[in-house]
Amino acid sequence: MKKNYIGTLFLCTILSLSAQEVVWQKDIKSSTQDFLSQVTTTIDGQYLITGSSIQSSKLQAAGSKQNNGYDFHLVKLNQQGEEVWEKYFSGQNHDFLSATVNTQEGGFLISGTSFSGKSLDKKDDSKGGSDIWLIRINEFGDELWQKTIGGTSDEEARSVIQTTDLGFFVAGNVQNSAKGYGSKDVLIVKLDKNGKELSQIIVGGKGLDEVEKMIPTKDGGALLGVYSRSSASGSKKTENFGEGDYWIMKLSKDGKVEWEKNFGGKGDDHLRTLALTSNGFLIGGESRSERSGNKTVGIEEGTDLWLISLNERGEEIWQKSYNFKNRDVLMGMSVINQSQEQREKNKDITTGILLGGYTQAEGRIESDDETFWMLYLDENGNEQWRKHVKGESRKKEERLSDIKLNRDGSIILAGTSAEELGKENWKIVKLGDKQIDQLIVKQDIKIYPNPVSDYAYVEIGFDFKDAEIIVYDMSGRQLQTLNTKNKVTKINTQNLIQGAYLVAIKTDTNKTANAKIIKK
Repeated sequence: MKKNYIGTLFLCTILSLSAQEVVWQKDIKSSTQDFLSQVTTTIDGQYLITGSSIQSSKLQAAGSKQNNGYDFHLVKLNQQGEEVWEKYFSGQNHDFLSATVNTQEGGFLISGTSFSGKSLDKKDDSKGGSDIWLIRINEFGDELWQKTIGGTSDEEARSVIQTTDLGFFVAGNVQNSAKGYGSKDVLIVKLDKNGKELSQIIVGGKGLDEVEKMIPTKDGGALLGVYSRSSASGSKKTENFGEGDYWIMKLSKDGKVEWEKNFGGKGDDHLRTLALTSNGFLIGGESRSERSGNKTVGIEEGTDLWLISLNERGEEIWQKSYNFKNRDVLMGMSVINQSQEQREKNKDITTGILLGGYTQAEGRIESDDETFWMLYLDENGNEQWRKHVKGESRKKEERLSDIKLNRDGSIILAGTSAEELGKENWKIVKLGDKQIDQLIVKQDIKIYPNPVSDYAYVEIGFDFKDAEIIVYDMSGRQLQTLNTKNKVTKINTQNLIQGAYLVAIKTDTNKTANAKIIKK
């Protein structure tokens, strides 16, 4: 697959009906059907784009490990959208990357489905059928460890998170397992930070159950979102209302199911994504159900977006429905929290919800079908605005894969863009949005982690082009100076002795700020 990288485009083009501007767009071109799974924002404000690609013959000739099948494909971009590095991880058969999480220590854990045995980059034999393949990498893309999880049945990876103890939960699906309950069940594996398996459970009913999303919870556990076509049977204690339902499970920090809930109407309701709010959870997907079961909102046309707000016990707070006039597919969700540190320390309140997806044509074709869209809601689910995002250009078929809201109020959208089926380019667009920017509470300078052991991140909360970061000891002696153009900059504190220091910022706009940092 021949890759052509179109450089960063500072367009500053105002999109219609919005206060948005395209900060940059990155197109990663392909002559094959590439799959983009996720965009992951790093602690220092960079972006890891992950998916599955077939490598080009040019890369093979250059000595790249290549198998003429799909490989894990990773591209890291800096804050300006420029490529930092590109990596492939390959076995001899198809390997599809599904999910990525950035780790608190730096680096990432990537999770995918592997049909490969021990070969090329894959160090473990196949367990039988397809397996879950995990690779822990550092911030430069170098492998730290890898692990293959599976049995004689077919396993597929779907989601991975890091927990408060620095370990991981991995969620996937398993088909026709001897330890399972139906045609497809949910597999949940708990690992420590070094990849050692701590526990494994299979949950499901007698029908088909597919996990779509998992997010970490404040107590060190996890929330699972499952598309369920099972009645109450097997390990499933809740009854379906229709053809397919949202099945929600709360896991404790040791991987045990604490509670479960079912939401649906008489038709097919397909869960897609989850988000953590200040007082509970948001559950989102698409629905073909009229008012029925425990669904209290109807549908307008095709599939509508169906969003449910839950408290921390899984009890419904509200539910809403939204329509773009065809088959609407929800792919990502970000929550805006406004800090109330001045009034109530360590307490956040949710002030907004940003949804992202695309609409597939069903029968009649609307003008904005197959285009990235965003939908912004207040904390009660009331629509505030909706926008289609074309970026620098628009192809015939564009499908959003993921959306992320950055701490500075900017937005990253990542998906595929194709002139014809089978030739999907990766399209990444960064937007500045003045409406959302006004909702984000910013500090002039923020340092984390603080106290720090090795590396700290200095975040500048106001606009600038060039800045100088200076580290002083408490007697005023200058110890370190860095020049930066980035809103978030990594600094090395390894050579500092234990104690307090002052970090000061000076910018080209004559703005200054400072904050104390504690070296452990």
